[in-house]
Amino acid sequence: MTEKPIFELKINQPNWYEIDVEKFSKATMSDLAHLLSPMRVAENYEFFEVVKPFLKIPEKPKTLEELSQELDKKFDDLLIKTKRKFSVSQQSAEYHYNQKFKKITDNFEHMKKWGDFPRITLVPNGSNYLVANSAGSLTWGTEFNLNPSKNSVGYYYVEPNLKINMTKTPNIIVRFFMDKLLGFKWVNAK
Repeated sequence: MTEKPIFELKINQPNWYEIDVEKFSKATMSDLAHLLSPMRVAENYEFFEVVKPFLKIPEKPKTLEELSQELDKKFDDLLIKTKRKFSVSQQSAEYHYNQKFKKITDNFEHMKKWGDFPRITLVPNGSNYLVANSAGSLTWGTEFNLNPSKNSVGYYYVEPNLKINMTKTPNIIVRFFMDKLLGFKWVNAK
């Protein structure tokens, strides 16, 4: 009589099947990829270098020294880019600064040569414009009328030719101080 063992060691062994060559020859590439994915290739396989690009070979983890060197290189590259951007910004600012002062210097050279600033138009508006005359002072080219309105009750008149129309008459105190402090004379419309 044979004795039964006290415990049995059961190992779940998978069932293995052979590949049918006829079916294998008709398979698509995606089917072949699924079929070949459980395969493993050893480094001593004679065609290892040929199939190496298709293998999942884990990379060796980087050491702290290698990570430190990479980080230092990134910081150096960032520092170089930042310095380059600051340099370009400084050159741009210097260029614009020089252009502005060249224009100012050219205006003064024109004044020294001809005795007045070059004729400039500051506020083009139809026939109304503000110009620099030969004496160097600013004058209005024609009468300049601010807030023209049919409901105007009067206007402030400013020398030489400026009118500021108002739809409501200011009180006597406002008119007095506008005249004495700013030189704005009140004129009633009627």
